[in-house]
Amino acid sequence: QVQLVESGGGLVQPGGSLTLSCAASGIIFSISGLGWYRQAPGKQRELVATITSAHTTNYADSVKGRFTISRDNAKKTVYLQMNSLKPEDTAVYHCNAADKFWGQGTQVTVSS
Repeated sequence: QVQLVESGGGLVQPGGSLTLSCAASGIIFSISGLGWYRQAPGKQRELVATITSAHTTNYADSVKGRFTISRDNAKKTVYLQMNSLKPEDTAVYHCNAADKFWGQGTQVTVSS
């Protein structure tokens, strides 16, 4: 049974930083493509960043230069380092594995 468990969300002021983590179990983590997606109230879920098994990364234009996705295969964990956060980054952030499995999400709120 595949499980993805996100953590690290919270309330942060504009310009602040957060690091999200997603711990995986039940999959062959090292060969899986991984990603972070987000869904704001009233909006569709959108891609934030992805990372392949070869550590090739891809980012949405809206987060390029501010967010960094990384993975630790030994810990079976994928991270999303978020800097220079903006109110429009407010959303529930979900991790994805192998384009198939989803975590329950973690809330990120950027507000003063």
